[in-house]
Amino acid sequence: MKNQHIVPHLWFDAQAEEAVDFYTSIFPQSKLNVKTYIEDTPSGDTPSLSFELMDYKFMAISAGPYFTLNPAISFMLLFNPASDEAADGNLESLWNKLMEGGTALMPLDAYPFSSKYGWVQDKHGVTWQLILSDGSGPERSNIVPAMMFVGENHGRAKEAIEYYVSIFPDSEVGEIAQYPGDMPPHTEGTVMYGDFRLGQQWFSAMDSAEDHDFNFNEAVSLMVQCKDQQEIDYYWEKLSAVPEAEQCGWLKDKFGVSWQIYPTAMEEMMAEGTREQINRVTEAFLKMKKFDIATLEKAYRGENS
Repeated sequence: MKNQHIVPHLWFDAQAEEAVDFYTSIFPQSKLNVKTYIEDTPSGDTPSLSFELMDYKFMAISAGPYFTLNPAISFMLLFNPASDEAADGNLESLWNKLMEGGTALMPLDAYPFSSKYGWVQDKHGVTWQLILSDGSGPERSNIVPAMMFVGENHGRAKEAIEYYVSIFPDSEVGEIAQYPGDMPPHTEGTVMYGDFRLGQQWFSAMDSAEDHDFNFNEAVSLMVQCKDQQEIDYYWEKLSAVPEAEQCGWLKDKFGVSWQIYPTAMEEMMAEGTREQINRVTEAFLKMKKFDIATLEKAYRGENS
């Protein structure tokens, strides 16, 4: 999508290339943009891939068995019959492909909120919610990252929505639907479904009082692409709440969601640089917590810091 400021980043053990090949073969409007190998990281030589699914940009790496993908952050796939006469069939076709080796977390069926909906964890561990929308309300992108607040985070979805909207410019709270009192184990008044816009991108959030064995972790992080050091400093100060999690541009916010505060200049360096330039930039950023663009640019040019 145009003006995508925040890019979901998927951490795989060793199968990022296989997973990206799979996704770009089954999703419409999909393609691999850039594949780069980052050498001599703590996880060894690491492939980093930039790709698009339904015109929505993602990143992925294979960086070892340190984090496990789970449903705490999933991706809603919106199929709108108002703009696509084949939406129903396209949804079912993609569902069947994602179910090959996958697991249905909620079976494809009719629900009170949609005539066709299903939630699947695919064979690589990524979770997708496929929904036939009614086309009402503000226009959304085809893909909406969805956060689930569970465990110690249960009941904090509304707080998180308001927190993120307060940080990102040109943002707004969208729909907020609360649990009624007759839906145990869910707590009355907590968020059954909420959405919010950060810049031009929509996200969703919900609380769940079910007994889940997962929570937010680094397997799915959100990359904020920054045009200059001032933006990096701003988002770092606003979002970082766990000092021990700060490393190589990564941070955790007060809810445990992982973010990467990432300069667009570095993306260009890693995509366009020679092997020697990429290795120098890698050596420089592995020493950093918050990225320093001037130091990265010096490393790219081969200048002593």
